[in-house]
Amino acid sequence: MNDSNLQATTETDAGYGQLFAVLLRRRFWLLGVFCLVLPIAILNALSKPAIYQSSMQLLVESNYQEKQGGTQAAKEFADPSVEVDYATQLNLMRSSQLMQQVVDLLSSEYPDITVDEIKGSLSVYQLGEGEVETKIIELSYTGKDPQETQKVLKAVQRVYQGYNLEQQKQRLTEGLGFINQQLPEARQNLVQAEGALEKFRKNQNLIDPTEQATKVSATLQSIQEERQKIRTEYQETEARYQIVQEQLELSPEEALISSRLTQSSRYQALLDELQKTELALVEQRLTFTDASPRVQKLLEQRQSQLVLLQEEAVRLLGGVPTQLNLIGEGLQSEGQLAEIDLTLAQELLEARKTLVTLQARDQSLAKTEQQLRVELDRFPMLIAEYNRLQPEVAIKRQTLKQLLEARQKLGIEIARGGFNWQVVEAPQPGWQIAPNPQQDILLGVVVGFFLGGVVAFAREAMDGAVHTADDLKKQVAVPLLGIVPKLPLASASRGIIQLPFGKRQFTTSSLKQTVYWLPFRESLDLIYKNIQLLNPVSGISSLVVTSTLAGEGKSTLSMGLALSAARLHQRVLLIDANFRNPTLHLQLDLPNEEGLSTLLTGETTVPSPIRISPAGSNIDILTAGPTPIDPVMLLSSPRMKELMGEFERTYDLVLLDTSPILGKVDAIEAASCCSGVVMVGRINLISQSELTEAMAMLGKFNVIGIIANEGSKAKDSSTAYGELHGSSSFELYQPPIIDVQEFNHNGSSSIMEENLALNASEQETDK
Repeated sequence: MNDSNLQATTETDAGYGQLFAVLLRRRFWLLGVFCLVLPIAILNALSKPAIYQSSMQLLVESNYQEKQGGTQAAKEFADPSVEVDYATQLNLMRSSQLMQQVVDLLSSEYPDITVDEIKGSLSVYQLGEGEVETKIIELSYTGKDPQETQKVLKAVQRVYQGYNLEQQKQRLTEGLGFINQQLPEARQNLVQAEGALEKFRKNQNLIDPTEQATKVSATLQSIQEERQKIRTEYQETEARYQIVQEQLELSPEEALISSRLTQSSRYQALLDELQKTELALVEQRLTFTDASPRVQKLLEQRQSQLVLLQEEAVRLLGGVPTQLNLIGEGLQSEGQLAEIDLTLAQELLEARKTLVTLQARDQSLAKTEQQLRVELDRFPMLIAEYNRLQPEVAIKRQTLKQLLEARQKLGIEIARGGFNWQVVEAPQPGWQIAPNPQQDILLGVVVGFFLGGVVAFAREAMDGAVHTADDLKKQVAVPLLGIVPKLPLASASRGIIQLPFGKRQFTTSSLKQTVYWLPFRESLDLIYKNIQLLNPVSGISSLVVTSTLAGEGKSTLSMGLALSAARLHQRVLLIDANFRNPTLHLQLDLPNEEGLSTLLTGETTVPSPIRISPAGSNIDILTAGPTPIDPVMLLSSPRMKELMGEFERTYDLVLLDTSPILGKVDAIEAASCCSGVVMVGRINLISQSELTEAMAMLGKFNVIGIIANEGSKAKDSSTAYGELHGSSSFELYQPPIIDVQEFNHNGSSSIMEENLALNASEQETDK
């Protein structure tokens, strides 16, 4: 166990149970303060003078006007449309100026009344219906005379109504003057704004640029869609054109020439005659030579026919195209298209015509689109300018309209005289509101309990004692081994309150009675079992039982632990190591001529414990012996460690009842010779600071845990069992059987020698 583990654990927030426990513990302080406050409250309630109160209600706004119908200017100046600031209105109604007028009205009848008195007794507030605030203001006045309260409110009514009419007239007149002053400027501003808008429209030749921009944008969109259609149609026509041209194997010009020549009947007739002459010439050349007259004649005829065919082609085509060969065979090959070729030629010409038309249309639309885009680019600037001018004109026009409407409404209100505050509830003679003895006494009860609680908690804060086992557990970092219940009989340990701020004083009950009380034995059995469970491996052969202060019951608990161990068939030796104030021999009625002190000083060489048999269990007791001059020297001597080693080899458990820790070093010296330390803390005796200091002093020792002595705790099954069998009372006490002989050196050592022999026998058996 290190020093950090000895620090007090963090306290949790106090629950309701802890609060009630504090109040119960300090109930005398609580009741004392309550009994002091309550008579004062009763005397104060019975001695208060009578106080009267009168009230009235005023309607400060019309309940049928609609503020939403008024213009902004009317809301500022015309009374029916004014939004009343009730917070400001209520402060003005309490002003010293108005209260002085009330004092002047009452001075003849009540010459001693003052402004401060009226302001202190007058309450003004706005009535509400649920979460909705009404237009009614209620006034209440308190005083010692019922008639006076009524007359004061009547005077207040006259002052308020006169003040309201005066303020309305002044506000309306000032508002009308302000409007008349603003009208010329508003008209001039409107004329200037309209002139700027008109100039803009003339310069830009536009009425509404936003609308015009919308139209231009729509037109541009339609042109883009039409151009897209033209591109699609152009691609389709161009594809068809390529296909027909590949089939016809002619250019469009050649196809046109061939088509015209093919469709001319005269050209075809001349062509037929020429072809006949060509056939005849071929036949003659088969028989004759070119020098033959017949051949010459046919050649001349052929030549004349070619000339006629050429002249007909020129006439039909309106000239000689560069694509046409009018010499020889070239002239004969032209104009001989079949019907299908003629159809293809016409399709080729139609496709070419369509392509030219579509291309021209697309170029025209592209030019128009470019013009529209240029025009559309200038619209953002025009729209921004127009949007700046147009709202300005609208605002100036609306301002002028509102001023004109407000002037008309103000004129009507001035003629009507405004809204006069109406009395909803007239003031009546005051009724008694105080004193209320029942309420004052009840308040005194509450205050008494509250102050009593404050004093009780203050007293609790000044008291650092540990009052519950839970508080004890929070103050230390070691386990809480168990809780020993408080003895129920008058002979048990009891607290005697000497002074309000003093500590409790405790007396010690008879140890011979305590060990026979069943709840005490059961609680010690549980505590000893917890000690064994906390050290299951190494075990505890010797324990120091100590406490922070004297009177915490460590001797009684040492005896109880020894009895619990003996009942578990263990050989137990209980040693009274408290040389300062030995009590074990007194509680057990044992002789104390020899004991631990004589063993340590060498006066006795062999230990002489006394065996007692409470409840049928054998326990060896070694008393303190005569009080030595220097207890610390004996407890820190090598002889003490030798004796403890011998005792641990002889007994299963050695218990040392030592002096308290604080102020003495005896317990620390004894703890250095033992396997562990068990702390005892008595509820309502040990303080938090003392407990923390004691645990810090034992920081380097094996502190097994702490036992809460006289802790309040509900009955458990063992308590019920004890009551069932009638063993919870001390009436069944039987004196313990004590083996006491006339002690000499031989007789006093017989028990110890018997134990040593038994121990040696057991060691031999183990080997």
